[in-house]
Amino acid sequence: MSEQNLSAFIWSVADLLRGDYKQSEYGKVILPFTVLRRLDCVLEPTKAAVVAEHKLRAKGKVNAEPFLLKKSGQLFFNTDEMDLKKLMGDADNLAENLNTYVSSFSPNVRDIFERFEFTTQVARLAKAKLLYLVTEKFANIDLHPEKVSNADMGQVFEELIRRFAELSNETAGEHFTPREVIKLMVDLIFIEDDDVLSKGGVVRHIYDPTAGTGGMLSVAAEHLHRQNPKARPVLYGQELNPESYAICKADMLIKGQEVANIIFGNTLSEDGLRGKHFDYMLSNPPFGVEWKKIEKEIRDEQEQEGFNGRFGPGLPRVSDGSLLFLLHLVSKMRPAKDGGSRFAIVLNGSPLFTGGAGSGESEIRRYMLENDLVEAIIGLPTDMFYNTGISTYVWVVSNRKPEHRKGKLQLIDASGFFQKMRKSLGSKRKELSEAHIEEIVRLFNDFKKVTREGTPISRIFKNEEFGYRTITVERPEKDEQGKVVLGTKGKGKGKPVPDANLRDTENVPLSEDVETYFKREVLPHAPDAWIDEEKTKVGYEIPFNRHFYVFKPPRPLAEIDAELKGVTDRILAMIGGLSK
Repeated sequence: MSEQNLSAFIWSVADLLRGDYKQSEYGKVILPFTVLRRLDCVLEPTKAAVVAEHKLRAKGKVNAEPFLLKKSGQLFFNTDEMDLKKLMGDADNLAENLNTYVSSFSPNVRDIFERFEFTTQVARLAKAKLLYLVTEKFANIDLHPEKVSNADMGQVFEELIRRFAELSNETAGEHFTPREVIKLMVDLIFIEDDDVLSKGGVVRHIYDPTAGTGGMLSVAAEHLHRQNPKARPVLYGQELNPESYAICKADMLIKGQEVANIIFGNTLSEDGLRGKHFDYMLSNPPFGVEWKKIEKEIRDEQEQEGFNGRFGPGLPRVSDGSLLFLLHLVSKMRPAKDGGSRFAIVLNGSPLFTGGAGSGESEIRRYMLENDLVEAIIGLPTDMFYNTGISTYVWVVSNRKPEHRKGKLQLIDASGFFQKMRKSLGSKRKELSEAHIEEIVRLFNDFKKVTREGTPISRIFKNEEFGYRTITVERPEKDEQGKVVLGTKGKGKGKPVPDANLRDTENVPLSEDVETYFKREVLPHAPDAWIDEEKTKVGYEIPFNRHFYVFKPPRPLAEIDAELKGVTDRILAMIGGLSK
């Protein structure tokens, strides 16, 4: 059964809930029952052996958990003799038995159902006389991994969450990222390490600080396994949304990952993996979300820990926390001497240019570029994400750049690389084909300037080309006779007093000498001007679109006149026809 048919089947449960549940509440029932049935099917082959082992070990005083895990063949188990199908045989006691069944899972699974608030939903369904009907629906669908692969199951979860998010007017994009965008990001972070990753028994730690349902981690692990079946990816993540966290944790359990590595909570205010470093990282943080609720924790960390913490380089404005996630990932990079790290993060356009010299945003960009951490920034097409149609950019960041990339930043304009979807999904109207992904990855890997039909696609810059100095240009205050007013006190004594109304600023590229620029651009227009050296600030911005702008001259005037005349003649002919 395809994931579309499967999700449609599960969605049919909503027909039972209609009336007793609001549309926005359907997910509270369907998501935990889907997870429960999946776990139920996974444990089915070893069910009898686990129950027998539990009875055997119950007589002794030894910790039974290691023995039960061995019998189950999974990283979790259930000691109850019941399963969903057997539970259907006692309709009168279904609620009690169902709760007992769930409480008989190992602790790592019980936590999942606590996040779903499952017992609350069981009681509500029982009161509405819907519990038997809903449980029966799920008991009769086969979600065994042999029938539904882990990859397909992950996509089923994402499709269900997307639908529920639309019904409740939430932003589905906060929960997951389109698979083809994830694939592009994964290909980008692994491409330069193909040789290393193909060696036997290689272990790589992969992290997503905004894990959602675990899609990015899953695709990264699948990629590594395809490249090297003997490789062992160890996955880590943190997620704020309780339902997404529960699904991610369940998915990781089934895939044999250590679920203690999946943390619940706000990554920015409470780093659940403090002190950990990773080989590869991926993230699609929410776009343009303010961080006012956690402002105190963030500012406290910056003030107390400085560059020993995560936010030493600076803080962006409270209205957009995107760059906080960037800094968080930088803090998680394995030191270069220990092999270093590479990560990919999706950001909107504002982190590229928002904020002037000296602002938090500019200081963060300055830190990233002066420390030579950004390998490439790739502009994606609009309408690629489920919750927004805005332009988005993939930043590829590394502290172990290959020699030919050192000191340089590659910009790739992939905004024209897309195919239109047959059916829109929320704001998502476009998608990347396999060929588009391959072409973008090839452009990144080739690291060359590329122009097609007069339009630049890939450009290479030195890091300092994005830097500038903001100089403050002063001009003297003059009295009523037009004479320059001189200061009478302190450092300004005997010097011209600056006129605040005539004060101006100029941005001078770092690559240019300030005095040379000043003599050429300012003094010819204001011979009495001078620079206030104490106010000079260094800034960085990445004007992405400007570097790919191609001037198209307007059409010849004669051509435009001829076209207008043609239109006018047609209008006159139509008017003439009406008057007959």
